[in-house]
Amino acid sequence: MKAVVYEKYGELEDVLELKEVEKPTPKDNEVLVKIHATGINFADFGLVKGKPYLGRLWSGLLKPKNPILGADIAGQVEAVGKNAKQFKPGDEVFGDIGSVGWGGFAEYVSVPENVLALKPVDISFEEAAAIPQATHVVVQGLRDHGQIKSGQKVLINGASGNNGSLAVQVAKSFGAEVTGVCSTRNLEFVKSLGADKVIDYTQEDFTKSGQRYDLIFDIAPSHSISDYKRALNPKGAYIAGGFNSTSLFFGPLISMLGSKKVASYMGSPNIENLEFIKELIETGKVKPAIDKSFQLTEVAEAIQYYKKGAQGKVVIKIV
Repeated sequence: MKAVVYEKYGELEDVLELKEVEKPTPKDNEVLVKIHATGINFADFGLVKGKPYLGRLWSGLLKPKNPILGADIAGQVEAVGKNAKQFKPGDEVFGDIGSVGWGGFAEYVSVPENVLALKPVDISFEEAAAIPQATHVVVQGLRDHGQIKSGQKVLINGASGNNGSLAVQVAKSFGAEVTGVCSTRNLEFVKSLGADKVIDYTQEDFTKSGQRYDLIFDIAPSHSISDYKRALNPKGAYIAGGFNSTSLFFGPLISMLGSKKVASYMGSPNIENLEFIKELIETGKVKPAIDKSFQLTEVAEAIQYYKKGAQGKVVIKIV
């Protein structure tokens, strides 16, 4: 099968190679998936570069432990291991396989069945590949950590990107009044996602406007914790989606000493999140947003395009 492989750390164009590699065989608890599409995520760039160096404790100290990247996949089950009971050949599935060895930049991958869910009906494989990892970040951030409720004033900082574009729609599905923060060129895009208000951060600092929010969901940290707290209502919450050292280490203390909650977390995959987003998609409350699709031969170009600031998701179309 064809796969994009990297066997050493370095620049994208220098280390990513399209190669013929052995097609995997599913283990007893695994399913073999013929991949139709794969989503690009920020981690793909960092892993290729091998930076920050601390990350090599997980990805491999001297060379990559998992030579085929790609976490978000959507495809069709081709074969199942003898103990795999959840799926059958022909089932259309999607999921985040970053926690089980990656492998999405390829024609096939064999993964444990418990990281996959049935693909939402009536959307393409490209659309399905655009949402798994973002789903875990957004659903856990808004619903679990932020405890979002209908009628709340919610601000999404970084509303036009991979996670933010999904966060705007999920927040709206809860009945929140949503304000999206983005750059000038993305204003109309964020409005199209359903945001009630849009702030151009190049023209206005939302932390100084006097407006207060019940929940700030931060995809693109750009202010101090004190600035964010100033923009919160009493008992409001600031939730940083992803690694934010200040809110991660000092959030519990800040929350304990005042009425406003401050927290940071790393999204962790689980099937319940995928089932939750699947229902929102099938009921028309969420639509995956894709900026551009690339071919498997163009993975390096796709990652570079993503890094420049895509509107929504960048995907690799494999079939």
